[in-house]
Amino acid sequence: MGMLDGKVAIVTGAGRGIGREEALLLASEGAKVIVNDVGASLQGEGDDKHPAEEVVELIKSGGSDAAVNSSDVSSWEGAKALIDQAVDTFGQLDILVNNAGILRDKMCFNMEESDWDDVIRVHLKGHFAPARHAAVYWRGRAKAGEDVTGRIINTSSEAGLFGNAGQANYSAAKAGIASMTWVLARELGRYGITCNSISPRARTRMTENIFGEMAKADNGFDKFDPKNVAQLVTFLATDEAADISGQNFIVYGGDIWATGGFHTTGEIHRDTMWTPAELAAAKGELFKDISSGVPPFSLA
Repeated sequence: MGMLDGKVAIVTGAGRGIGREEALLLASEGAKVIVNDVGASLQGEGDDKHPAEEVVELIKSGGSDAAVNSSDVSSWEGAKALIDQAVDTFGQLDILVNNAGILRDKMCFNMEESDWDDVIRVHLKGHFAPARHAAVYWRGRAKAGEDVTGRIINTSSEAGLFGNAGQANYSAAKAGIASMTWVLARELGRYGITCNSISPRARTRMTENIFGEMAKADNGFDKFDPKNVAQLVTFLATDEAADISGQNFIVYGGDIWATGGFHTTGEIHRDTMWTPAELAAAKGELFKDISSGVPPFSLA
């Protein structure tokens, strides 16, 4: 018996990397999976179904069922077609894992408009559009009197939580995903739907050429193996995680941090207006808990 027997899942960007491992593990726990991937390059170019087809073959050889979807989830119509395919093919939808993304890393002064637009579209709209259409489906079932146990798991990033130079577009999109997760959790909880997000550290096409320390170790525990991330995502997809929503988790190897939202780090109060000069004089009190003007990139 698997923890997801009888469930139907969608994983976007599931042809490679973290999405691939998520799809395989969800299936190994009993879920039927729609494997979405447009087959594009890291920069979002091209169209090759082969990676998704390979994942489907692996899932079927493991005893579960799966189907390929190559819709562009950053388009309204493509996202709806993805949700519809799950329901039409397997009769229902229970789990949506939003993972699809691309990179166009540049410093702000070198970034072109298309670099900004494409990354925001694929990451942020590519998370919202499938979530929106899944929410319509689940809300309709709930209003019809059915018990709904919908799960949305989004993929944010520490770049979104803390910012990273050279990734204004990517960091902004990932921060938007973290904030959107809170909103979806608030809006959809009444219908039996949870929404959480993860900020993974793992070796993927996006990271292997950026962070040299992510190279696979010759022996010992591989902390950057994307399989490590899939474990948390699969747990969040289960009925056992029904009481967890609106949370963001940083996951790295065997380490998991539950993170809070924005919080105050200093404060000043008075019953009259502050002048700029008075604020300058009070800045030591307001900023007393801030050691630097820029937060750290990671918890390492």
